[in-house]
Amino acid sequence: MPKDCADLPPVEELLTAAVTALGGVERPGQVKMAQAVRDAIESEEHLAVQAGTGTGKSLAYLVPAIRHAAESGDAVVVSTATIALQRQLVDRDLPRLADALEGLLPHRPEFAILKGRRNYLCRHKMAAGMPDDEDDQLFDPREVSATGRMVQRIQEWANDTETGDRDEIVPGVSDQAWRQFSVTARECLGAQRCPSGAECFAELARERAGAADVVVTNHALLAIDAMEDFAVLPEHDVVVVDEAHELVDRVTSVVTGELSESTVNLAARRAGRLIEQGVADRLQEAGEDLRALLAVAPPGRVDTLPQSLGMTLALVRDAAFACITALGPRNKDKDDPENAGLRKAAFTALDEVHDTAQRMLDAFGPAAGRDGAGDDAEDTGDPEDARDSAASRGGGGADARSEEVHRAEVVWLEEGRGRVPPTLRVAPLSVGGMLRDKLFGDRTVVLTSATLALGGSFDSLSRQWGLRSGEWTGLDVGSPFDHPRRGILYVATHLPQPGRDGLPEAYVDEIAELIEAAGGRTLGLFSSMRAAKAATEALRERLDVPLLCQGDDSTSQLVKQFAGDPATCLFGTLSLWQGVDVPGPSLTLVIIDRIPFPRPDDPLASARQRHVAATGGNGFMAVAATHAALLLAQGAGRLLRSMDDRGVVAVLDPRLATARYSGFLLNSLPPFWRTTDPAKVRDALRRLTAGS
Repeated sequence: MPKDCADLPPVEELLTAAVTALGGVERPGQVKMAQAVRDAIESEEHLAVQAGTGTGKSLAYLVPAIRHAAESGDAVVVSTATIALQRQLVDRDLPRLADALEGLLPHRPEFAILKGRRNYLCRHKMAAGMPDDEDDQLFDPREVSATGRMVQRIQEWANDTETGDRDEIVPGVSDQAWRQFSVTARECLGAQRCPSGAECFAELARERAGAADVVVTNHALLAIDAMEDFAVLPEHDVVVVDEAHELVDRVTSVVTGELSESTVNLAARRAGRLIEQGVADRLQEAGEDLRALLAVAPPGRVDTLPQSLGMTLALVRDAAFACITALGPRNKDKDDPENAGLRKAAFTALDEVHDTAQRMLDAFGPAAGRDGAGDDAEDTGDPEDARDSAASRGGGGADARSEEVHRAEVVWLEEGRGRVPPTLRVAPLSVGGMLRDKLFGDRTVVLTSATLALGGSFDSLSRQWGLRSGEWTGLDVGSPFDHPRRGILYVATHLPQPGRDGLPEAYVDEIAELIEAAGGRTLGLFSSMRAAKAATEALRERLDVPLLCQGDDSTSQLVKQFAGDPATCLFGTLSLWQGVDVPGPSLTLVIIDRIPFPRPDDPLASARQRHVAATGGNGFMAVAATHAALLLAQGAGRLLRSMDDRGVVAVLDPRLATARYSGFLLNSLPPFWRTTDPAKVRDALRRLTAGS
């Protein structure tokens, strides 16, 4: 064992020891990535690394990260987008790696997982028996009864748990039940003021993280830590962002505000327990006015502020402020923990309502904005052509373009579904500035994924991250897979261009012929749930193979069934594009029905596209094509998951070969052998099926 940090072995030696101990094979791309991560940490320069499936990228960043932690004494934060990767790191990769490196470092590497406070049981809320925030009138008796049974299970589990982590409860519980036992970071009294602070599960998890060399968290918590005034993660100077292609979307979700009858009523109920009822009633009445207005408003992006909406938002804001004022000083009752908890919860809900209403009003600035009519791409034809025509429509000329340049946020209305009321949302047009200032500003960040170089370049994503030229380095270490020999990319150029009227009959025929040639073994990735269900219904009558559709059961159970029977097919939408890992003969064919552009009525994507165009850029390529390239690459990446895998990625949308933007999309995909000949593809699938 080294006597001090000066004797630490080089990264290459540590990586070799780790790969050998884990029974793996060291690959050139893995070594190259580990060296690049080491160099980035030493030079304090940001690094983006594309590492294809099978590279072993987890070890390639964990080894230099652990070495840096041992040398500096500071933790390294590893952020992921999915729970699956968090569990892989904490349950498998890190324990084995710690064992492998224990004799080569000054101490055995320590690691911890840290989640948002809402994921941990709050002992104080449970002991104090705080009133339930839920409005029982929203739920039918069966749901209330089911929630009661979940509450009972949580109470029984709480007596035995050592971590208070919600994920320990199997089967899981609903958000409604869990909210009765948890608080957000803003609702928390703080360890010093809380009677249960000394045994707080969230604080204990943070203490464990503070003593670790590697802290595993998620993109949402990483964003909260970077952007809030209070620290969530332990002190760190290096961050590794795995699944970095999802960073912008996850951060956007964190900073998106929402306002609805439910959020206003929650704040009014919390305030009503502590202040004069008449003041709280004003806020509830404002919430009722908001409900009535949103119930008749058309869903979608709000480009101009109608007078009625502006007045209602101002009414909600002012009523929330009146409640905040009536509550008095924020540190009042600091010696009465139960009352302090109720006050903190009320302030949190009221602040959110007040600040979100003000933020929505501010989004429109001093001018009302343009009407925006006809600005979106049609779902028929080529979205780039729609973009070109939109540039010359309904914008009010230079004044509208100028306003679009300065507008920082977009507001939109989502229609209600079931008991979920219509909801107004507000989000930034770009999170690049936030990331640049808050995340990249005073730490070294390594961003990695199997999909970062879109169109052969990192520029599309680096702009979204807010990184400027000279501040970062990009590296593609390739993939161990021989893509041209192991896979075929088939584009069905003989098919009609997809339209807005559902799945064309010719597409259904093509899917049936491909599946028959493959003998099942097919993952169908569709751009909408409607298309996935339509294909499933049509083909179950025509094909003699089991056909599963997302929604038939839990996604994890469907994937398990699919992987267990090579004859089975699985159809679905977005989560399957990125969340399926099925090596072996059960997956020989990936079918993609169409290029996954954002929906033309997607309010945030369309607003971002328009904003880029207004600032002189190519909005279609920066937003729509980049979105499509990421998903296409992720979807195509489902095919080869092990060194023995072979198969076909079939894209039914002919635009992938014929449109002006096709080169950008094709250069974002793995370098499969390409063809547009359906007969060659069917023959290849039959040979693969016969040989398996």
